Amino acid sequence: MGRAAEMTGTTPGFLRALGDQGLITPLRSDGGHRRFSRYQLRIAMRARDLVDQGTPIDAACRIIILEDQLEEALHINEQLRRTQHGQEPAAHI
Repeated sequence: MGRAAEMTGTTPGFLRALGDQGLITPLRSDGGHRRFSRYQLRIAMRARDLVDQGTPIDAACRIIILEDQLEEALHINEQLRRTQHGQEPAAHI
């Protein structure tokens, strides 16, 4: 966890708080250490940016969740549009 905190410019406590809020759920190694994905680290950095701007951590987590939901909805809408117009859906990256 210390390495992840260092990489994201946060503290282990901040990363634990993001987990408590349900924003990130790191996997656990056989030794019980938290293992964060690159995506989770990016999410943590986004949360840090929002908190640094004065957003409470619970609100920052909700904002990020809503941003992800919006992105997914826009992707689904684009796929449906392409399907309706006889085009192959684009690969989601």
